[in-house]
Amino acid sequence: MKRTIIAGAVAVATLGLAASGASAQTLRIGLAEDPDVLDPSLGRTYVGRIVFASICDKLFEIDADLNIVPQLALSHETSEDGRTLTIRLREGVKFHDGTDMDAEAVKFSLDRHREMPGSFRRGELSIVESVEVVDDLTVQLNLASPFAPLLATLTDRAGMMVSPTAVEAAGDAFGNAPVCAGPFRFVERVQQDRIVVERFEDYWNAENVHLERIEYRPIPDSTVRLANLQAGQLDLIERALATDIPAIEADPRLELAIVTELGYQGMTINVANGEGATGPLAEDPRIRQALNLAIDRNAINQVVFDGNFFPGNQWVAPTNQWYQEAFPVPERDVAAAQALIAEAGVATPIVVDFMVPNNPEVRQVAEVIQAMAGEAGFDMRIRVVEFATGLSEAEAGRFGAFMLAWSGRPDPDGNIYSFATTDGPLNYGKFSSEVVDQALADARTATSFEDRKAAYERAAQVWMTEGSVLYLYHRAMLIAHTDQVSGYEQLPDGLVRVVGVRMD
Repeated sequence: MKRTIIAGAVAVATLGLAASGASAQTLRIGLAEDPDVLDPSLGRTYVGRIVFASICDKLFEIDADLNIVPQLALSHETSEDGRTLTIRLREGVKFHDGTDMDAEAVKFSLDRHREMPGSFRRGELSIVESVEVVDDLTVQLNLASPFAPLLATLTDRAGMMVSPTAVEAAGDAFGNAPVCAGPFRFVERVQQDRIVVERFEDYWNAENVHLERIEYRPIPDSTVRLANLQAGQLDLIERALATDIPAIEADPRLELAIVTELGYQGMTINVANGEGATGPLAEDPRIRQALNLAIDRNAINQVVFDGNFFPGNQWVAPTNQWYQEAFPVPERDVAAAQALIAEAGVATPIVVDFMVPNNPEVRQVAEVIQAMAGEAGFDMRIRVVEFATGLSEAEAGRFGAFMLAWSGRPDPDGNIYSFATTDGPLNYGKFSSEVVDQALADARTATSFEDRKAAYERAAQVWMTEGSVLYLYHRAMLIAHTDQVSGYEQLPDGLVRVVGVRMD
């Protein structure tokens, strides 16, 4: 068993294609959830980003050291005042429908991300005032002010380009059959069963695409997902269980890549979103702090993850350069939690509708939190939901607390702005603070590391004591594959990329 670390008796599920019937150049990937809509403007899930990595190239990409490098872009230039970004595009790039990926298409895609009703990219690109076509292969982004995270933002879904022709033809149904400019083209999707993509012959980097077909198989049960890998029914799985590391390492046919996620695992609290925003937890920051103090993050890591994960309490890990040292990971203090509850004059038990995605590790974390919080006076009533259902419930405000992960972005803005600002598209708790809004806006426009970190500290002074997210830990992202997969490289964001991969 080969193990790669990046700094940063179970029945096998029946799959549609048996191992013996799969093409030698078909890669079968086991996902922990079924992705949401496959539209870069509307997508929200980590597994959706894994699928997008094969079908939707971006203007920019990251490398193994988290440097930002061109992808669909060829080069870029920022004006001296920081308010204009000019991007030169690759020549000859085609969308999967054969149309040109040119400057007009880039303007169309960016404007769609910025203006489309319901777009989750709006907050990421809110600083962009307009997009201009300079010539067939050059676009200019005009900004309201300097925007430090912009290139990092364009390494993810906000930088994915879509075919204007396909969007205009499909309308609201574009996410059912996306047309982008990636190495593979979308073929079919059967909800909760499979997503199939095939090699795009006219891809701009076709010489480095060796697979003919990829099948993404959602298998929520991590143990079953690993069993399928061991039995040869899958070739690669994402997010293996931390407790399964010994079994993977003991299997000579398997290889394991480990990377510390850029994001976080936490609990979103509903403070002002509809019918779920009732009771002391929503109404009094002291109760949220009491819940925070009732949780032993180190114990969660040891009990659930055999010590392989990383306790945390912020939107970035304690080892990250953007971590706010003034707010260290708190020790569990049940007495202090009870004192805060008493100070607030709240009767116990404090009942909380605790929504939890249907994932075995996350369920176990929720059960540990339930027991810990119970000692301080909370009655955390666990409600298990499918992941996509949980997002819908969160949007509608039908929850008290929600175990919610974020896979993370290279720039810290991507881990907090959309979650903590008043109108942030991922602010499911509907927290609102003028101080936090201004501080996070300042962090976007500051041009030095020191000024940006100081702005985040101003945000933390309110967000860490009154906010609507309790950060708990940071995962070690575990990607396992068989020794028949070669050329696989794990990058720090934990996504599965398929360019350069072969099946031997």
